[in-house]
This record gives sequence, structure tokens and C-alpha cells, in this order.
Amino acid sequence: MTFQKESDFEEALITILTTKGWESTILKYPTEQDLIRNWANILFDNNRGIDRLGDYPLTDGEMQQIVEQIRELRTPLKLNGFINGKTVSVKRDNPDDKAHFGKEVSLKIYDRMEIAAGQSRYQIVQQPIFPGKSKMLNDRRGDLMLLINGMPVFHLELKRSGVPVSQAYNQIEKYAHEGVFTGLFSLVQIFVAMNPEETVYFANPGPDGKFNTDYYFHWADFNNEPINDWKEIASKLLSIPMAHQLIGFYTVADDADGVLKVMRSYQYYAASAISDVVSKTKWDSGKQRGGYIWHTTGSGKTMTSFKSAQLIANSNDADKVVFLTDRIELGTQSLKEYRAFADENETVQATENTYVLISKLKSIATADTLIVTSIQKMSNIRDEEGGKNARDIELIGKKRLVFIVDEAHRSTFGDMLAIIKETFPRAIFFGFTGTPVFEENAKKNNAQTDVFGNELHRYSIADGIRDKNVLGFDPYKVLTFRDKDVRQAVALEKAKANTVADALNDPAKAAVYYKYMDNTQVKMYGELGPDGKWIKGIEDYLPNTQYLTAEHKQTVIEDIKENWLTLSHNGKFHAIFATSSIPEAIEYYRMMKITMPELKTSCLFDPNIDNNGGAIYKEDGLVEIIGDYNKRYGQDFTIHTHARFKKDLSLRLAHKEQYKRIERTPDQQLDLLIVVDQMLTGFDSKWVNTLYMDKMLEYENIIQAFSRTNRLFGPDKPFGVIRYYRKPHTMEQNVLKAVKLYSGDRPIGLFVDRLAHNLEKMNEVYGDIAELFTSAGVPDFEKLPQDRSVCAKFAKLFRELNDYMEAARVQGFTWNQSVYHCPDDAADETIDVEMLFDESAYLILAQRYKELSAEPSDPSDDDDAPYDLVGYLTEIDTGVIDSNYMNSRFDKYLKLLNQAGASGESIEQAKAELHKSFASLTQEEQKFANIFLHDIERGDATPEPGKTLRDYITEYQCRAKNDQIHRFAVVFGLDEEKLRNMMGLGLTKTNINEFGRLDELKKSVDKAKAKAYFEKKEGVKLIPPKVNQKVDSLLREFIVTGGFEV
Repeated sequence: MTFQKESDFEEALITILTTKGWESTILKYPTEQDLIRNWANILFDNNRGIDRLGDYPLTDGEMQQIVEQIRELRTPLKLNGFINGKTVSVKRDNPDDKAHFGKEVSLKIYDRMEIAAGQSRYQIVQQPIFPGKSKMLNDRRGDLMLLINGMPVFHLELKRSGVPVSQAYNQIEKYAHEGVFTGLFSLVQIFVAMNPEETVYFANPGPDGKFNTDYYFHWADFNNEPINDWKEIASKLLSIPMAHQLIGFYTVADDADGVLKVMRSYQYYAASAISDVVSKTKWDSGKQRGGYIWHTTGSGKTMTSFKSAQLIANSNDADKVVFLTDRIELGTQSLKEYRAFADENETVQATENTYVLISKLKSIATADTLIVTSIQKMSNIRDEEGGKNARDIELIGKKRLVFIVDEAHRSTFGDMLAIIKETFPRAIFFGFTGTPVFEENAKKNNAQTDVFGNELHRYSIADGIRDKNVLGFDPYKVLTFRDKDVRQAVALEKAKANTVADALNDPAKAAVYYKYMDNTQVKMYGELGPDGKWIKGIEDYLPNTQYLTAEHKQTVIEDIKENWLTLSHNGKFHAIFATSSIPEAIEYYRMMKITMPELKTSCLFDPNIDNNGGAIYKEDGLVEIIGDYNKRYGQDFTIHTHARFKKDLSLRLAHKEQYKRIERTPDQQLDLLIVVDQMLTGFDSKWVNTLYMDKMLEYENIIQAFSRTNRLFGPDKPFGVIRYYRKPHTMEQNVLKAVKLYSGDRPIGLFVDRLAHNLEKMNEVYGDIAELFTSAGVPDFEKLPQDRSVCAKFAKLFRELNDYMEAARVQGFTWNQSVYHCPDDAADETIDVEMLFDESAYLILAQRYKELSAEPSDPSDDDDAPYDLVGYLTEIDTGVIDSNYMNSRFDKYLKLLNQAGASGESIEQAKAELHKSFASLTQEEQKFANIFLHDIERGDATPEPGKTLRDYITEYQCRAKNDQIHRFAVVFGLDEEKLRNMMGLGLTKTNINEFGRLDELKKSVDKAKAKAYFEKKEGVKLIPPKVNQKVDSLLREFIVTGGFEV
């Protein structure tokens, strides 16, 4: 269904909502005070008990007490606890309530367990009125609010068909900036931006937070297919019970980040699936099975597992919920996150040792329901000889135990989980993993289903990339030896020949030699044959020592050096270099110090030193690495405090805790971390964008390692880059197998397009834009087309052009090169791409794009300009456009104009070339350039030697601006000097009245002149306060925009 008017869409949505659990009586155009009174009535209805309100309604003073509590809490984070805290206290001031007058009473406000039942009320508010937060701002009207028990917890902004949903969320952001969501309206927990074709929802960041489109989510179905149709959104996301559950169960007040978070659809499906399994479990059946959640790395598994645990604990369906992690450091990290996610009245228990763990498990205290511990501690509880723990195990074993296992692909395999299962046979186990274990990569013959039970929900890496929750990968196989040389070396060895001549002189040897030289008979990589047996490839015959040679290692180092500046964005991003062994890691570390001493490099591996061979080399390496780190960063770590060293290093690389803003001091950053196995799983940092690999990996280990690079950052990081060196053809096959397994057989988007493709798409989109302008009758992109729909299409195409260009830049694109020779791995050949446009042409387009946002539209207007603009694109510095070409065309035109005997045709041609160069100017600059040319043609202006066309344009602009300012000052009778001074400061909306300068300027306004101006303009008589308001608004606009005609 298409809606030409926003109001029609609003009415249609209301109609649907009233059939989905929301009351049919609509609260229309209420003020904040009207909604407070409505809330008071609901509180009275829900608290008629004799120990609460009895028959005496809440007074305005008592409601003001509640509103004051809301104002003090202020943030959505704190107010989430208020809403879900069930009750609020007021001191009674209703004199009719003699029993409670002057005493505190506790009032029930909301119970998340009363879903579409009990005393829950669900109301729709249409067009709520938001008071202007200053006398200079008009009152605002929202579109819809949804109230639960009288509290406005959802705010919806709507747009008609054809208007991008970005217009709706931009409007929400504008309202927030103006201070609309304060007082009662600060209770809003979730924002929803909708048009009939698309919906996004997001948590209220509050007055101190920032709006971030990375956390604007689309709702999806169980199979992760996005739901966008407005009717389905009303039925699935905004319906009761879903909306009630979203507020009560699926918002998370994250104290660590200081923000309110709302769960994505896949997190909701996973958490509710686990909760449902537990609620249906027959604990004494002996057949109880949990299941596993397959959610890709980086998709928020910790939050999902916490919500699962919380839902189980709150429902009383289990006595203990134990979150198991594999490593001590992961355990402390998970504990911190769990505690940050917990409600104020919830506690999450740590377990310092096995004794403490046993006591928590035995405890019947509600506070000991949620426990975080390591799988190592949990497996230590087993009944040892002598029956030391037998009594404790018996007591604990009678409880309903739920185990939630983090990183289930790794921690559950080995003997420890078997011990726990054997010790507590009645327990249920749930696993969370981004890389499940299947038959193809089963460990100890146990696939994930064998260990936990069935898959309960899947959100694969392909889903995550499609939804832009994680980035795709750009992997490169880098050959440190030529295939021809490697193949020949293997062929000679197999033929038992020292040289090619030796092989060819013997027919038997020659046959063997040619077999291994023939790619159709022996591939570079090995593979399974039809009979299930392994068919060796050339790389299978290479000894490991092949990759220990100085030649190989030096080639790897040179590749890192050659690509460092481009891939790291000149040191902005960091990289991890994975090696095959500790000796290799140490050697690479020493080589990097020599080859790239300017790089801030460190190295991390298992510090345990035993009596096996190589202990001295390892110890010397550790001393050197830690010593270098201490010297560079002013630390004092030793081998004995290696755990502290590792923590400091990982926080530094991740820009976390004390290093949260380390990017402001680049000398304190860590550029490159060399590892063996550590940090390739469980380590998250959006600042890591590249993985260099000189080691062999398979299946889950590949996806885990690659995923260190795929956290979202922004336009500078369009994907994670991987460069691998060891047995590159075999690794390529390993990568393809891993992708097939872990993308849910939907590998679309997992690997980003290569440079040739991105360059070709840049040319293609540029051609589409050129055709768009030409068809609109605009030559050379000299101005925006008149048709708004054409402008909307241009906005979309220019964004596409930038997406391709951002990716191409990381892959080596620069404006200095016009022809590219790109290797095509698939065809083993080179693709040549010639760019069809240069930087000047691009910047002209950027100038036109900026002009799309020059005139802000009225957010309440149904005729919103349907331009889906991206902020950072409008900030491109188009001032760098080279004006030399334009000035040279100007000189040519002047020369012909003054040249005796020059033909009219040649003068017109030169003039046309000059006009064509005007496309690089803004619309205003083009206007003054044309005025100047007309002055020359009429003889009103005489060009001076040494002055360029750009100089004259600037001169005319300044003159016009001066005239504008003068005329404005005359019209309003204000202080012209003060106005000129303010115009020269480049003021913004936020600092325009800094030091009271705007107030001082307003004092100089001639009130009579201002009144006359506005009354003539509007054709009505105005009262003085209205005139003052209009003067303030016009002055602000005139100064901030740089002036206009009045």
C-alpha cells in the first residue's frame, strides 16, 4: 500500500495497532500535563488497595514527586531500572487520605511478568505536543507514542511512501537535540523510525549519549529475513505481547558502556528459545537436552547468553544458572559484562576458587542464582577418592542446574565437560558459538549436536554481514615462491633428478617429471578423491622447512612493509600477525625491529618455560619483548608478571579502559602484534583491520582468526583484510571450505569484491550519474537538476560511488593513477581498468551532493525532500578543487576577446569552455562568475594583470556580502559593526550566543523597523513578543548561513 500523505499512514498504523493489543481509545494531541494526569488515573486504578491509595486519587503534588524522581534519574539507562523496578514511592499529600497523609506509600507501576494480563494497560498517543525548551523554539508535535501503564516507552516517527526512513530518524535526533525527551518524555526507551517500506528501531541514547546508525536495527523473522512491511512490523514488533516483552525483558541497561541497549531480533529468538526449552524440561526424565545457539562472532553473544540466563532465573524454572567460560581471562571479561548487564536488584556471583564455587552452588539464596565460572573450576568438583565432595555433589545434584557454555566450539571438547556431565547428570547444557563443530570438523568424534542437542537458533556470518552487524573479508593469497619454481622443485625430487636436463635425459624420470609439472594431473593443493581418499597436491610435498627459510620470511616482511601505510590508513588501524611457532614469532619480531623500526610492534605467546629444547631461546625472546615494551611505554613487567603484560597489551590494542582514547596519543598505540595462537579467538577490537598469517588453519579456526578484523568502525574500514603466505593454494581451499560450512551455505557477501570490480563499478556509477544530469538538461554537472526525484536518485548513486571508492582505496586506488593492472586469481591473468573520471570531476559531484543538504526541510512538512544523505559525505572538502584549469580558460577567453580579428565563433567556443569549468564552483560562486563575465562584456569591468577569475569571484562575493549585511542592518536598524564582527567568526547554532553576543546585537535592533518589516512580509499585525521571537530566529539564520537577501 502506498501513502501519499503521512497523516494517512499514521491513521492506518493506528488502526492496525488497535487490533494488536492496543486500546482503541486514542489519546489525541495531549500535552505533557495531560499525559501525567492520564498516568495518575492509571496509577490510581492499579493501586486501590487499602495499604496504598484506597479511594483517594493522586494529587498534582504527588505526581510531581514522581516526575521529580524521573528528572533526577534523567537517563534511559537509569530509567530502565525505574520502569522495571515494579514500584515507586510517594509521600501522600492528599488531605482526604487521613490514614496515610504525610506518609510514604509504595505504588505498583509496571510488572514485566503481567503481559497482556493483570493490570497492564496499553495506550496509543497521537500527535503528542512537546513544549519548546526555550521561548525561541516553537512547540513540537511527535507522530505516535505508545504507553504501557501510562508511561511513554515507545516513540514513533513516521514518513510517507517514498521518503527515506533516514528522514524519520533524523527528526528523532533533532527532537532529542532540542531537549524534547525530558521530564515525562525521558521515560522513552525505544525509538521507532518508519515509512511504509522500511522500519528501524533503536534504544534511546539519552541526553548524554550519541545517536549511532550502527545500532539502528531492522526486525527480522526467525530465519533472519528482514521484516520491513509496516503491517508486519505492527503485527510482530509493536504488537502486544512483543512490545511489552521488549521493554521488560529485551532491553539491557549496560552500566559498563553507560547506555541502554535493545536486543536485535536474532538475540531475542535465541534467548527466548533457551528459556522455552528450560520451561518445558522434565527434570527427572533422564532425557533432558539443551541445545546450541549458532551466532556469528561479533554478534553480541555475551548479551544474548546473559538475557537467556536472566530469563531462566526470573521465571524460577531453574535453581542455578551457571555461565561457563574456557579461560580465566574470558571468565573475568564475561563476569564484568554480566555484572554490567544485571538489573539493580540482581547479583552475578564470581567464584574465586572451587571452594567458593561449591558454596555458591549449594546456597539457596536468590542472590546466588546467577554464577560465572570457568570450565576448569567446574570440572574440579568431581567426586574424588575418599568421597570428599560426595555430600556436596549430592546436594547440588538435586537442584535444577542450567549450564550456559561460552565459545562452545572450543571449551567443551576434552574431558572437562564429560566430567561435569557425569557429575551432574540432571543438568541441562546450552552452548553458544560462532563456529559450531560439525561432522566435517568434529573433535573426539563429537559434533555440536552430540554434545548439547539440537540447534535452537542460527545467525551465521553471512547474516551478520548482510545486516551490517559485522564486516566482510578481503583475503589475499600471497605467493612467497613462484608456483612454477615450487612445482619444478617437487617434480625434480619425485623424478629423483638434480636438474631438468637430468630428468629429461631419462624417459622414466621424464614421465614422472612431466606428471608433476602438469596442473591437470597434480594440482597445487590436495583434495579428497571420489573414493574418499586424499589426493596429494604439490604443496603437500613441501617440507615445513620450506617456510623456515630466510627467503620466505624476508618476502613476508617485505609484503607487510609494502602494504602497511595503505592498509593501516597511515597508522590509524592496527594489525595482528599470526605465526606458526614460538621460535618463528621471536624471529619475525626481531626482523620487524630491523626492517620497520618505526613500527610499534610487540609479540605474545605462551610464557611457560620448560626443560624441552629451545627453552633458552624462548626465555631470551620473552626478556627482549617485555623489555622493549617496558621501554617504549614506561612499564615494568617481567616474565613472572606476564599475565599483567598480556592484559595491558590487549587493552592497548583494543583502545579499552585506561587506553580508551589512546588514538589521541599515537606514540602510545600498538601498531602490530605478532602471535602464535593467542588473541586469535575471543579478542575484539574495532581498531584491528588486518590479519597477516604465516600459518595453516582450518574450519572454525579460520573464521575465528579472520573475525578479529571484522568489527564495525566506519567508512574508513569497509572490510577486514587478510593476507596469508604459507601453502597459499592449500589455505585458499581451507578458507573456501570454512566459508561454506559457516555461512550456512550462503556465502554471499562474505568476501568483498576485488579492486578491478570496485573500479569498474565506480566507472559504471559515474556513467549513470552523468546520464542522469544530461537527461535532466544539466551539462557538465554545473548545478543540481530541478526535479527532486532526479536529485534523490543522484543522492543514492553518489553514496554508491563512495562505497565502491572507500573499498577501492584500501585496495590501492589513488587519484594519481588513471590505469590499473589488476590480477585476476580465478583466471590467472591481469584485468586492465582505465578510470573514466578524475578527482576534479569527483569533487564537482561532491559539491553538488553538499548542495542537496543546503536547504533544511521542515520536519513536520509532508513534502520532505526525499534525499537519503550521509553526513560524512557532505563534509568532503570540495575547496581543494584545482582552479588552475578554470583560470587558464579565463585567460584564453580574455586573450581572444581583446585580440584583433578573433572570430566570433572562436570567442564563443572559449566562452563555452570557460562556462564548463564553472561546474567546480558552488551555485552562489557560479552566479558571481557570470555577473563578472557580463560586466566584462558590457565594458563595466576591466581585468587587471595578475588577477585570476577566482580572485574576481571572491571580490564580487565579498562586495555582495557587504551589501547584504549593510542592507540587513538598515532594514532592522541594528549595529552594523557588531553584525559584521559576528559574521566573520564562523558561528554555529550551538555557540552563536556565546558570551551573550547575540543578546547584545538584539538590543541594538530598532523594534519599530523590525515590526514594520515582519508585518509587511506576513500581511498581519504582530504583538511585540512575536516580533522579538521572529527577530531572534531571523538573526540566527542570517548569521549561521552566511547571509541572504531580505
